[in-house]
Amino acid sequence: MAEYSAYHRRSVEQPQEFWAEKAALIDWHRPFDRVLDAGRKPFAAWFPGGLTNLCHNAVDRHLATRGAQPALVWESTEVDRSRSYSYAELHQEVQRMAAILLRHGVGQGDRVLIYMPMIPEAVFAMLACVRIGAIHSVVFGGFAALSLATRIDDATPKMVISSDAGSRAGRVVPYKPLLDEAIERATHKPGHVLMVDRGLQPFTPLPGRDLDYAAERAAVGDREVPCAWVEATHPSYILYTSGTTGRPKGVQRDTGGYAVALATSMRDIFCGSPGGTYFCTSDIGWVVGHSYIVYGPLIHGMTTVLYEGTPVRPDAGILWRLAEKHRAQVMFSSPTAVRVLKRFDTAFMRERDLSSLERLFLAGEPLDEPTASWIAEALGKPVVDNYWQTETGWPILGIPAGVQALEPKPGSPGVAMPGYKVGILDELSGEPVPPGQKGVLAIEWPLPPGCMQTVWGDDKRFVDTYWSTFATRQVYSTFDWGVADERGYVTILGRTDDVINVAGHRLGTREIEESISSHAAVAEVAVVGAADELKGQQAVAFVVPRDATRAASAEARAELAAQIMQTVQAQLGAVARPARVLFVSMLPKTRSGKLLRRSIQALCEQRAPGDLTTLEDPTALEQIRGALVSQP
Repeated sequence: MAEYSAYHRRSVEQPQEFWAEKAALIDWHRPFDRVLDAGRKPFAAWFPGGLTNLCHNAVDRHLATRGAQPALVWESTEVDRSRSYSYAELHQEVQRMAAILLRHGVGQGDRVLIYMPMIPEAVFAMLACVRIGAIHSVVFGGFAALSLATRIDDATPKMVISSDAGSRAGRVVPYKPLLDEAIERATHKPGHVLMVDRGLQPFTPLPGRDLDYAAERAAVGDREVPCAWVEATHPSYILYTSGTTGRPKGVQRDTGGYAVALATSMRDIFCGSPGGTYFCTSDIGWVVGHSYIVYGPLIHGMTTVLYEGTPVRPDAGILWRLAEKHRAQVMFSSPTAVRVLKRFDTAFMRERDLSSLERLFLAGEPLDEPTASWIAEALGKPVVDNYWQTETGWPILGIPAGVQALEPKPGSPGVAMPGYKVGILDELSGEPVPPGQKGVLAIEWPLPPGCMQTVWGDDKRFVDTYWSTFATRQVYSTFDWGVADERGYVTILGRTDDVINVAGHRLGTREIEESISSHAAVAEVAVVGAADELKGQQAVAFVVPRDATRAASAEARAELAAQIMQTVQAQLGAVARPARVLFVSMLPKTRSGKLLRRSIQALCEQRAPGDLTTLEDPTALEQIRGALVSQP
């Protein structure tokens, strides 16, 4: 690990020199005065004094050398359409969107809320905002009116950009009625709503407020809009993430540090090649979509694929057909998506020509070893885990194959990435624990470029939430349990607030889930801790079997449950064995694939399931409720 070790050590011991070199990967209109302003710890201001622009680095600077190269490719299995935009065409569309914003008074520092499906205009809007120095806030299309209203009130946008509707699994998902209700509920009222009419859902525009995108686009014509050169520390966007108080936190990202971090990660972690194709299956409403559908691949001069659809429609081969069609070099998806595909024949992969594909990256949740092994064997390609958060914007842990091709460790997302001084700390004392011992994953100040600047409009919350976990030292808490080995490979054991305390034994849900997933009959599993009068908590497992006949009768369920419990006992000990193993055909998830653990736990404890605005399929939660009643 000599090359990696020297690389990482330099990044944390000599950050000024290290990041000054990486800053050369992007264009600067004016050089920065210094690399890091450390005057307001725990805040960190990267590249102060420098002037740059995200849109310039993602689009304009490539025009001379790759103007005809596809930049953005849109594929929709929902409406059976596809469209490719070259860098030159993307440049034109972004300028048109920027001209519309300027025409209606949006300027530098103003917020624009983007509430849109996975369509090209959403990407135009993001790039147009940063082009003129406006701050965009993309809100995931699955949020309901109340959630959207809270974000409108927090970001106070001057304009909202939306659409008549999206589509999910062949069903039209109306956007306009939810948006109208959200604006009605919100205290803040945006000046205008720019509507992209896809013709999926009839709607009535509100006179004086709502603007038609097609008409506005025609009105601005081919007007040129130059990039606004902004300070490197100027906010580029706000992205909301859940908070323990129920009030979402607006993660505020800068401009220069973010561009440098993404450029670095595209070379050193994701190993993309300019001119190649990057296919990320995420959604622009989440941080992965921001970093690795839009900004990262474009900054690196790649072709990026924007996909509107699911992994199994029209069939379980769609992702691989798209990868074949566009000669994808790099793919990025989620463990959840792979576990869904695990229930289908591997022929869907094997029958495609994936010779262009070099690596499949997975992130967003812990990747269990059985799932990783299954997809790696089926694809015959390296499967690379990585771990990060909305707050960091790019990976904390991974395998830096562009620096040194380290061997992956099953169950671990990898080692610390550049600039992250990672530690595993005792939850009470805040002191580092020995290798092999569980603790809280924390990062020493300063967070590297690209990480959140603060919580939008609330510096105190930023400090109180992330930098005040330990009384003895000021470090950034990820709120995740982890364990590191002697080489620095870290395994994530789940959220600190997802820990199950069974008769004084603290168990991570991840540990139990991975054990259960190793059983050949298991496709998916969710483990939660439910209150127990005797032991404090008990583990309850909800399992989706690969073959439904394995849970078709009470006798079959009992036999499989016994096998699963024995598997856990053999691997982790009797204390980790679930008190109950219940069977369902699907698990309740958000539309981005996240398990609704808190809702599952609430039903186990006969409580209300809480906020369900992002629930993909309500029948999944009803299955949980039914299993708790009908299965002993």
